[in-house]
Amino acid sequence: MQSAPATIPQTSRLSRETRGFLFGFLGVFILSFSIPMTRLAVHDLDTTFVGLGRAVVAACLAGILLLVTRQPIPTRRQLLRLLVVAMGVVIGFPLLSSWALRQVPASHGAIMNGLLPMATAVVSAVWDGDRPAPLFWIAALIGCGTVVGFVLFSSSEGLVAGDLAMLGAVLIASIGYVEGGRMSREIGSWQTICWALIVSFPFIIFPVVNSIAQNGLNASASAWLGFAYTCVFSMFLGFFAWYRGLALGGIARVGQVQLIQAFMTIIWSGLLLGEQITPVMLGAAAIVILMIAIIRRVPIQKKAAVSS
Repeated sequence: MQSAPATIPQTSRLSRETRGFLFGFLGVFILSFSIPMTRLAVHDLDTTFVGLGRAVVAACLAGILLLVTRQPIPTRRQLLRLLVVAMGVVIGFPLLSSWALRQVPASHGAIMNGLLPMATAVVSAVWDGDRPAPLFWIAALIGCGTVVGFVLFSSSEGLVAGDLAMLGAVLIASIGYVEGGRMSREIGSWQTICWALIVSFPFIIFPVVNSIAQNGLNASASAWLGFAYTCVFSMFLGFFAWYRGLALGGIARVGQVQLIQAFMTIIWSGLLLGEQITPVMLGAAAIVILMIAIIRRVPIQKKAAVSS
């Protein structure tokens, strides 16, 4: 009998879910620098300029990319949904987090930001039809409980105004993440953030111009470096990978990868800003990583059809 020609096993190809996790991790890695870079920027620059100016720059980049690739204009209904994305991740989160980081250290803000995966999962379960098994919620609650416990343990002042602002940023960002993930399945991942930036432009350009007129643009090189990173990576390229991951692997599941972002941010805060890294941080990070590993293997039931 003649042997069959050698073929590459199908199992050697990455599954859709695995690719979703890889894209999600890449997005989280890029976004994990956002808080320390924002902290650098707001040291010298006005918070409104930092929070919204990054979107103005990113919107210009998005417009060029959309024109060069000749992307079709979204429908009126899609534009309204893109406005929801913009209010969450283009306007709400950057503005609130910029203000918060005037009040709290980057490492402290990073831990509060660790609540974002749980918020995203809850919004997704209500909005997108995801129905995770009970073990998913147990693991997510343990992960978030670790984050909250760390904040209370490490802060002598408890919750401060900056923490409340970060909490508001997390809540509004979770809505932007979920709707952005849904839109990515329709028009593409990078197209979603590009169109969200374009939609937001009329709402942000005048506050940015007013901020420049009132406060000027005198700042150190480090502040401008931080601002440049938030423009190109935090507000633009990072979302290419993040929304791609959400679209491929599922919003509720891949969204939990962001639990590790808080502790990656702590490391960057120590390296870039000189903030202290403690054994408690590393221990909490180990717990969070374990919870992500559990979540990755928990089955998630979806609706038979999700209306767009």
